[in-house]
Amino acid sequence: MKPTLRIVLLALFLTASATPQADAPKTPAQERLAKAEAMFKERCQTAGEKIYRTADKVEGIFLMKLRPKDINYGDQYKMDDPYGRDVGGDGYITNFLLGRNTNGSLVEQGQVRTGYRYVEALDPQDGKRYRYTGGMKVVGKKDVNAKGVQMAMERNPNYDLNIYAFVLDKTPATGPQPRYGVTYDDISTREDRDYWIAGSSLKVIDLKTNEVMAERIGYMMDRGQGSGAGDRQPWLLAAANACPTFQRNPNLPLDVSSAAAAQLYQSLDFVEKVLKAAKEK
Repeated sequence: MKPTLRIVLLALFLTASATPQADAPKTPAQERLAKAEAMFKERCQTAGEKIYRTADKVEGIFLMKLRPKDINYGDQYKMDDPYGRDVGGDGYITNFLLGRNTNGSLVEQGQVRTGYRYVEALDPQDGKRYRYTGGMKVVGKKDVNAKGVQMAMERNPNYDLNIYAFVLDKTPATGPQPRYGVTYDDISTREDRDYWIAGSSLKVIDLKTNEVMAERIGYMMDRGQGSGAGDRQPWLLAAANACPTFQRNPNLPLDVSSAAAAQLYQSLDFVEKVLKAAKEK
């Protein structure tokens, strides 16, 4: 057989072999994911941040809605805003307070996050308004018998044996509430949740004029479509597939762990763009 004829026959064989695979029908899982991705792409066309007005020298804010203490990792139809997930419970309040770093420590100089001097909110238990402040306080003593502590004490006679932590203080609020409020809503539809898509709205509102000063719309989707294989946590993993993205550093790859970590402080990130915190007096 001539070389040319051999090449032609080989090409025909490869083409015939590839055709059934190309035309093979998608599996139900593939069809579901394709529809979910199409829906997600459509939702992302309306996602993003809109800032209409900002305010300077803001000392305190009013949280119109608190985050639940428990985090939703995999409840498909629970409308508790998985995209907007921040630190739950009191941690959500603490995020907004003045002079903290991401570990909860007070930062006197060069702080990345400013935060506010106080936060106010209604207690869901008694319906009353409270003011929250906080600071580093002694919460215990180090074990003097621990080897590391003994070595430190030998090197430094003035070694501090106190254990410090950021402590939240809660007192009944008096006087008018803060002018500026922050609230969130789950904007998912039933169809969104059918395909593991979560939608979120985060707003900053001038409570004196009822004006929406800024809004962030966001969506995320679990590409595993709720699979629980290997103890998957669908809403946690969906953070890696979000618009706007939770990625802070475009030079670093966005993986599941970094996306979930970046998601934790997203509320303060956005609110600080709108309400410029007053500087330390």
